[in-house]
Amino acid sequence: MNIEEDQKIITEDGQIQETKSKKSKYRKDKPWDNDPTIDKWKIPEFKPGDMKHPLLEESSFATLFPQYREKYIKEVWGFVKKRLSEFGIKAELNLIEGSMTVRTTNKTWDPYIIIKARDVIKLLARSVPVQQACRVLEDGVFCDIIKIRGYVRNKERFVKRRQRLIGPNGNTLKAIELLTNCYILVQGNTVSVIGDFRDIKIARKVIIDTMRNIHPIYNIKELMIRRELMKDEKMKNENWDRFLPQFKKINVKRKKVVKPKEKKEYSPFPPEQLPRKEDIMMETGEYFMTEKEKEKKQEEQKVQRREAKAKAKEEQRMKAYEEPGVEAEIKKEEKREKEGKRNNEVNIDELKKKFIKNDIKKVKL
Repeated sequence: MNIEEDQKIITEDGQIQETKSKKSKYRKDKPWDNDPTIDKWKIPEFKPGDMKHPLLEESSFATLFPQYREKYIKEVWGFVKKRLSEFGIKAELNLIEGSMTVRTTNKTWDPYIIIKARDVIKLLARSVPVQQACRVLEDGVFCDIIKIRGYVRNKERFVKRRQRLIGPNGNTLKAIELLTNCYILVQGNTVSVIGDFRDIKIARKVIIDTMRNIHPIYNIKELMIRRELMKDEKMKNENWDRFLPQFKKINVKRKKVVKPKEKKEYSPFPPEQLPRKEDIMMETGEYFMTEKEKEKKQEEQKVQRREAKAKAKEEQRMKAYEEPGVEAEIKKEEKREKEGKRNNEVNIDELKKKFIKNDIKKVKL
């Protein structure tokens, strides 16, 4: 038996006597050991004054934002500045470079808040509204920016899968938001998620699965079943695998379109022998040229090609200054008018012939 563990000794009277190990011999019971009202897993709130000394060094983070976000960021920057100043963080906006910077000051009373401030400016750059972005500053709220472009090579396929994640009128995305208790925004090549770290993990899995060609409805079904099972107290501590749907991945083989081969005409004679490189050079006279003459000819050909390209570009540029083909358009309109008049005019002779033919058919019947 280990010396540190509590030992049980049977005395001469037959009674069991417990002896404390060396580890717990001198340990006294604390008042919070057996108090049911105290939640030992709760993270205490960090308040101003908890950090007794200021930070030794200044920390700063900067992020660039796209040009189309400039107008919105300029409008809300006053609110962002005010919100960050509550935590002693200084925020700067540089419209020339198109960047946002956050840095700590002597008034910063939370050492981790600079990381949260960095996340705020990142979310603002990814088109997240300022009200949602500033939620990250609260305790227990985190964010994740998922890059989805790398999961699909083909751009058309990427657009289709991204649209599948959003769903018709954004219904699929709304369903994922309700089931994960997260705020999700799809913007360009990224997806921004804000919420609790456990919920973010679930949302990330759903998003990545969708980009890997697994329809989001399967994950939504599973999340709905999990939510119902969580409500039942009897099922809380049981294995849920028998209730969750098991989807098998099936690769459907598509029929390959085979193009019919064109049959060549039969000929008893063998095909003509292709000319050699030397034969072609003899025909052009290049074979008998010296190296200098060959170089000169190659340079001339390069110059001719360059001139031809320049001429084609110049013609293309000059097309922009040409008058539109007004005469051709007038002729087209006149032609249309004539055709319309012909269709509208009723030819009496043709109608007479038509009726006479019908009368003859009736008589025959």
